[in-house]
Order: sequence, then C-alpha cells, then structure tokens
Amino acid sequence: MKFTSNPTELGQEKVGKLLLRYALPSIIAMTASSIYHITDSIFIGHGVGALALSGLAITFPLMNLAAAFGSLVGAGAATLLSIRLGQKDYESANTILGNALTLNVLIGVSFSILSFIFLDSILYFFGASEVTLPYARDFMEIILLGNVITHLYFGLNAMLRSSGRPEKSMFATLSTVVINLILNPLFIFGFQWGIKGSAWATVISQAVMLVWQLKFFSNKSGFIHLQKRTFKLQKNIVTDALSIGMSPFLMNAVSCLIVIVINQALLRTGGDLAVGAYGIVNRIAYLFIMVVVGLNQGMQPIAGYNFGARLYKRVNEVLKITTILATGVTTFGFLFANLFPETFASMFTNDKKLIDLSVNGLQIVFLSYPIIGFQMVTANFFQSIGMVSKAIFMSLSRQLLFLLPCLLIFPHLWGIDGVWYSMPAADLISSIVAAILLVHHFRQFKRKEEELDITKGNREQVELQPSAKEG
Repeated sequence: MKFTSNPTELGQEKVGKLLLRYALPSIIAMTASSIYHITDSIFIGHGVGALALSGLAITFPLMNLAAAFGSLVGAGAATLLSIRLGQKDYESANTILGNALTLNVLIGVSFSILSFIFLDSILYFFGASEVTLPYARDFMEIILLGNVITHLYFGLNAMLRSSGRPEKSMFATLSTVVINLILNPLFIFGFQWGIKGSAWATVISQAVMLVWQLKFFSNKSGFIHLQKRTFKLQKNIVTDALSIGMSPFLMNAVSCLIVIVINQALLRTGGDLAVGAYGIVNRIAYLFIMVVVGLNQGMQPIAGYNFGARLYKRVNEVLKITTILATGVTTFGFLFANLFPETFASMFTNDKKLIDLSVNGLQIVFLSYPIIGFQMVTANFFQSIGMVSKAIFMSLSRQLLFLLPCLLIFPHLWGIDGVWYSMPAADLISSIVAAILLVHHFRQFKRKEEELDITKGNREQVELQPSAKEG
C-alpha cells in the first residue's frame, strides 16, 4: 500500500480510496498501541494477581497526566513542523525538531521529580488502598524513571508522522509492541520480577525504538535532522508549540480527573477489585476506541483539504463514510462485549470475583457503543475543518458537563452500577449534542452549496452571452 501521495489528490481521488490510504497506517498503529496496553494487563493479571490489576488501574490517572504533558509538546511541535514543511522552510523545521527534543527532556524530568517526591500521596488520592498501594508504587517508580524516554519516543513518533513518514511511525509503534510482548513474560514469569517486570518491559521497549528514532533523525542526508545548534530553546517556537498543544493537554488532563473520580467511586462502592474491574473494562474499550481514532486521523486531511477548497459534497462524503465505518467498529465492540463478556474478562485474570465484576461493567459500559463512534467522528470532524472551539466543547462537555455530574450522583442512587451507568449516560447525551451541532452545520453547508451553484450559473451565463462588439 502506498502511504504518501500528492496533496492535490485529496480533492480529486475517490473519497473511499483516500480514506483507506490515509487511515490504514493510523489504524494499525493505534491498534498496536491498544494491544501494547492490553498485554501489560494480561501478563500482570495472570503473573502477579488480581490485586495487582487493581494497583495498575490506580496508575492510569498519573500515566494520563504524563501523557497530557507529553502531548503539550508533541502535538504542538508536530503541527508547527508540518506547517513549516508545507512552506518549504526546512531551516525552521530543523529548529522545531531540536527544540521539541529539549522541551520533552525538561518537562519529562520535571514531571518525574515532582511525582517521585509525592508519589504515595498522589496514588492514595487516585484511589489506592493499603492493599493496592505497593503494586501501584512498584509499577510507577519504574515508569517514572523512564518518563523522559516515553516523552521523547512519542514526541519523535509525532514528528515522523508530521514529516510525511507515517509508515516509519507505524514501524516504531509495531516494533515497540513486539519487543514488549517478548520482554513481559520473560521478566514477569522468567525472572519473577512481578509488576516491576511489566514496567521494565514498557520502558525498555520504548528505549530501543527511541535509539532507532534518534538514529533516523540524525541522518544528515534527510531534509530535517537533529543539529546541535537547534537544541537551544527559541521563545517563539516554545510559545507556539505549547499554545497549539494546550487543547490535547486539557483533554488528557480532564481524562485524568475523570479516572480519579471513577476509581474513588468504585473503591467506595465495590472495593479494590472493583477498581481492577475498571482497569479491565478500560483496556477492552480502549481497543475499539483506538480503531476509531485511526479512522479519524485518516479523515482529518481529507475533510480539511476539501473544506478549504469548498468541495462540500466531498466533505460530506468523507464524514458519512467515516461515521459508517466507526459505527460498525463500535457496534462490533458492543456485540462482543455483550455476547462474550466472560471470555474477555478471563483473558486478564482467573479470579472469579474480579471476572464477575468485569462482566457486569463491560455489559453496562458498552451499552452506548453503537452510537459512540458517531460522537467521536463528529468531534474530530469539527477539528478537521478548523472549528476547534466546537471540537473542544464536544470533548470537554462529555467529560465535565455530562460524565462528572453523573459520577457524583448515580453511585449514591445505584451503588457500583451507578458508576458504570454514568459512562453510557454521558455518551448518550453527548451524542445528542453532536447530532444537533451537525444538523446545524449541514444546513450551513447546503446554503453554501446553493450560493456556489448560483454564482457558477451566473458566471456561465455571462460567458455564453455575446459581447456588445459581437452584437
């Protein structure tokens, strides 16, 4: 499959064919990333125990927060890089690459130091108990030691995509997964390192591919490559990168807050194993969500290009196809989670109580999945055509306006089931809001199409009328 193409084909090639070409690398990379997290949980569940899974789930908010700071640099710098490359300003592109490397190191080290100082207090706040704290601490101590590696790895992967090398980014992601799959059982079962073994497998697999990324970007024959003089931070690049990265940072930070509230509610209503059940449900849900994220990444350049070219029918077409595919993926998840919940849960643990809690959570949380694909595509669609405020509103409103109040109210009414029901309830409300915004936007599209048709018709009439001299 050919991954790179002439940008003008975005307005000419068949939309379905374009979507496949642009989305496939992202889908493969996102699915691999999901498998990466699932395998960690499976090996920990079977190799260490059910309570270790609960300890792992406690670390999700802290890891989300680390990812938020990583995206603050990575997403912003990658966007700046693609803009400069589009302008053929390779000098600035090289400076952005070097500045991104320096920023990732500074933020990664600072985050690790602060987290180490207050680690136990943070984990207790995130929902740890005396029983699960040792597992969460053992895991996070290793992850925090390698936090700079993680920041650099994901940051350089974003740079690979932005510099027109999605296949290289995909290779890095897949290789990390393969290395992790080899090291996890070796460290957990072979060396008997327990949950620490899984953390070391994660850090080492990323470190190996980071070396490959650094070697790739050190090649002086490439049109962008690392240079010593570009490591010195420039105020305008830092400011622009952090400003652009603020949107994904806020979304990740809000996700961190939501997971904390969920963990605390589950600990209060169901105990430590309920927190572990959420870890299992979250990992499975993540698999289907990541496929939709891959589809959205494929849709983004197609929708944006055609919107800019005022080819609104093609914009509508890519939105329609992406929505159908995303809905198919999430409906598939809904069916599997409800038809084979025990099979899914048993992949992670042999503990009967944990399996039962996970089955209940899966069946409730996945109730909204037939519609969640539509909601995700709609939010990304608005971002793709430059309406970032609507996209941010949709993403943050689902978390803050809908999910958070449900999480604060429902558990008092229905106990642990109330925690689970909060999620599909928020999905339903946010999908209704998405539909309202989309209908309003389609009306605007229709008016613009009619105006274009009228303008085109008038122009053709003028061209067909004989001039005064000819008369």
